[in-house]
Amino acid sequence: MIRRLCAALLALAWLGGAAQAHEIGTTQVQLSTGPGETWSAVITTAPTALVNRLEAAAGQPLSHDLTAERVAAILPGHSAAIAAQVEVRADGTPRPTTVMVERVEMPSDITLPAFVVLRASGTLPPGTRALTWRYGLVHSTYGVVFTDAAGGAARTQWLEGDATSAPFDLAANPTPVALPQLAAQYLALGFLHILPEGLDHILFVLGIFLLSTRLRSILVQVTAFTLAHSVTLGLTLYGVISLPSRVVEPLIALSVAYVAVENLLTARLTPWRPLVVFGFGLLHGMGFAGALADLRLARRDIIPALVSFNAGIELAQLSIIAAAYGAVALACASGGYTDKPWYRRRVVIPASSAIAATGLFWTVQRVAGL
Repeated sequence: MIRRLCAALLALAWLGGAAQAHEIGTTQVQLSTGPGETWSAVITTAPTALVNRLEAAAGQPLSHDLTAERVAAILPGHSAAIAAQVEVRADGTPRPTTVMVERVEMPSDITLPAFVVLRASGTLPPGTRALTWRYGLVHSTYGVVFTDAAGGAARTQWLEGDATSAPFDLAANPTPVALPQLAAQYLALGFLHILPEGLDHILFVLGIFLLSTRLRSILVQVTAFTLAHSVTLGLTLYGVISLPSRVVEPLIALSVAYVAVENLLTARLTPWRPLVVFGFGLLHGMGFAGALADLRLARRDIIPALVSFNAGIELAQLSIIAAAYGAVALACASGGYTDKPWYRRRVVIPASSAIAATGLFWTVQRVAGL
């Protein structure tokens, strides 16, 4: 049983190294209708990920060490492939799409964001009442903000991968989303941001758990982490503080490595550990906020969305800890297993080593922009 538990933890860490971590917030879509029966969509996404997906679909070798000039040269050759992945339907009927590269930013200064802006556009039949949207070049959750030519309020939908949106009504004053529905939507989004999509956050929470499974030790660390990410989530969403993902994401990966390395160096909660976890929680909060930035939430919706999203994150974190606690308890029928020499030797050290290696791999990968 102990071997199976350890193997499960190692498999999770390996999975984290083999796959990209959460992608929420790296792609955003601004869909709108304009005068003259037209529609357009501004797609902002990560340049390297977009280029590599297009190359993989075309059976081409993947490009590395990309610059803005190379991305701008590569993408026009894939414009037809991109257009084929954009599907706008007017009252259920698909519309022809053209795509152009509008902007590519890949600054050498890592404190500045790297992104590519695509503009998809087309025409609409007279009298169109509703649109649906689908984009096939995203493998995770992303937000679509819709505005119409009639001047209605912006509306946001969260889509999973290449899912098709619910219809966007072209009426100028659609019925506002009820607060319970909004809360449920952002609660689910916060949960999904961790489980199953936030592998880096999952490994960070497991790193917190592995130091000691004593409830007091876990609660001290989780409380510090929760307070920290709640603060920066709110401040970032309101625009008080801001750091680009090119800085935040490598530091989040480094936080995963740090807690795992410390687990290898000490067997008990040190006085500085909660402070370090708090500091890393500030970074994770900025990462969480990337999922909600620039979505034009109505003023009445900001607080419910923020609270619900944060609650979803907490539910996911507690689920991870509960699952890990249950797995260890099941593996060790008798209590006090954290005091047994074999627990640290067979569980903590191999699992923390795998998590540390994964965190360091992610750090290098994200700094290099791969």
